[in-house]
Parts: sequence; structure tokens; C-alpha cells
Amino acid sequence: MATWNASSPTASPSRFVSSRRRTKAPRRRPSFESPPRKMKSIADIMAKSVPVLEQEQDDSYGDVTCEKCGSGERDDELLLCDKCDRGFHMKCLRPIVVRVPIGPWLCVDCSDQRPVTKETRKYRRRSCSLTVKKRKRKLLPLVPSEDPDQRLKQMGTLASALTALGIKYSDDLTYITGMAPRSANQSKFEKGGMQVLSKEDLETLEQCRAMCRRGECPPLVVVFDPLEGYTVEADGPIKDLTFIAEYTGDVDYLKNREHDDCDSIMTLLLSEDPSKSLVICPDKYGNISRFISGINNHNRSGKKKQNCKCVRYSVNGECRVLLVATRDISKGERLYYDYNGYEHEYPTHHFL
Repeated sequence: MATWNASSPTASPSRFVSSRRRTKAPRRRPSFESPPRKMKSIADIMAKSVPVLEQEQDDSYGDVTCEKCGSGERDDELLLCDKCDRGFHMKCLRPIVVRVPIGPWLCVDCSDQRPVTKETRKYRRRSCSLTVKKRKRKLLPLVPSEDPDQRLKQMGTLASALTALGIKYSDDLTYITGMAPRSANQSKFEKGGMQVLSKEDLETLEQCRAMCRRGECPPLVVVFDPLEGYTVEADGPIKDLTFIAEYTGDVDYLKNREHDDCDSIMTLLLSEDPSKSLVICPDKYGNISRFISGINNHNRSGKKKQNCKCVRYSVNGECRVLLVATRDISKGERLYYDYNGYEHEYPTHHFL
């Protein structure tokens, strides 16, 4: 191998690299880990092991069958009672068992529950009827205006309208000689019967009549319209189901008024015998109910205007017609009801 002599004057200062380089393996650093454990031989393990004895398979449940169908098939659906060890298919039980029970399971005989059969089934009686009864609504008394001058003005408009038509004021049904007697006005003659005014509503009716006798009239005014004639407007707010007025006038037989030109005849009694049917004719006697307009029940806009209705009641065995609000009525709103509330024979095509 060529070497370089530093003392030689001819030596070159450059580094001489030999053609062969010797490498050495790196020194291993001392390890601080624990030395590996020495494994036991298989002979030592087998010498200390305990031999396992093969147990005989318990086949005591291999012949279990279903107590209902007598079949032992579908053993994955077979339930065993934890008390009597009898088997039952889940689909054979009543009620059917959909899922395998979690925890202990007892059959019907071992538990306190008995199967529900047609013979042992007991039907519970219902405490109420299946039909939903409509909530009974009571009549509300009228609320007069608080200002006495305003009430006087309201009664003045009614008096002016009655005077213009030559009608006398009357808040009761009138019976005149030559017309139907009072004995003919009996609700028992009504075809199909008539609804009876309840005790609470009768008290409300008598309260309103007493208020009118004291001059506490309903908040209504009679106005004249060039197209509709005399009509009634609310002079104050009126709540739904408020008693407005009773339809009054002369009581006569319907047969005597078949050719009458009065436009305000009201049905009072519809009898099985047409000769005994009664009507109210407010052409000589009447009150503010005579001026309440009717709707045109042949178009939708006319039906929307309806805010009150006439209802026939049996009051102390006699037929009476009451006008009741069917919704809340605001001040300045005109009152309308359907003239064809019962027989649907009154022509209303020409009504506005």
C-alpha cells in the first residue's frame, strides 16, 4: 500500500486516498433493558398440567316437545318453563311470544296469569255513551246602553218606524177576535215536536222582558235605507247567543193568510193538520223584530251577512219565536237572519 511521508521534500500536500477502504461494525451500546426471560419447555408444562376429563353431553332436553302442538321441531322457537321444564312454541302460546324472553320464563300454568278465552273474557261496560253530546249553550241577556239619552234615542227610532207604518207597539203575542184563539197555540200540536226552552233560558227571557218594561231596551236602532227600507243596526256590541227580541204580532191561522201581501209573516206552529197551522202577522202590532231584514239565501254573499236567527221554542206549553245572535255583532253592523229557517218556501231571490 502506498504511503505518504511528510518529511519527503517531494511529497504533495494533497490527500491520498487508497483504492480500498476498510470498514468496521459499530460498537453496541450497553443496553439497560432486562434480560429476556427463559421460556419453560413443553415437557415442564405437560408435567404440571391437570388432565381434563370429557363430560358426557346432557341429552335430557332432546326429547322435549311443544305442549300445544305436540311437535318437537323448530327447537330454536321452543321455550322451556323454568319451573316445570315443559316446552312451548312461541307461536303456539296465546298471546304469541314475539321475542325470546330475557331472564326466567314461566308458562301459564306455573304463573298466576290465566289465558284469555272467549268463555272467560269479560267486557267492561262503558261509563258513557259513544255519541259525543253537544255542549249546551245558554242564552245571554241583552246588555242595554249605559247612557239614558242614548237609550231614549234608540226607542225614538223604533217609535218613528212604527208610526210611519201605522203599527202599534206590542212586546207580546196578540189574540184578536176573528183570528186564532190562544187555545190554538199549543206546542203539542207541532208536527214532530218542538224544543222546550230550558229553565235557565226561561229566566233569561223573563229578565230581558222586565228590562224592556223598565226602558232598558237592546242597543238597536231602526234606520231607513232607500234600497232595503227600514232595517235594524246595532248601536253597541252584541255577544254571540244574546237574546235580541221576541217576534210578536197578531196570531192567525195560516189558511187565513195564504193571500196576504204582508212581507213579515212568521211561522209560529206547523201542525199535522194544515188548517191548524199558525203564523204571526206584525201588520197591526209588533216590535223591533218586525224591521230586522232577511238574507238572500240563494247566493253566498247573502249567507255571509247572517248574524242572528229565529228559533221556535215551547214556553210553558205555548209556541214562541225568539231572535238570537249567532255570532258577535259589532256596533254599526246591520242585523240579518234567514226567513226560510224552517219550511224554505219564502222567496228571497230579490233580496239584496
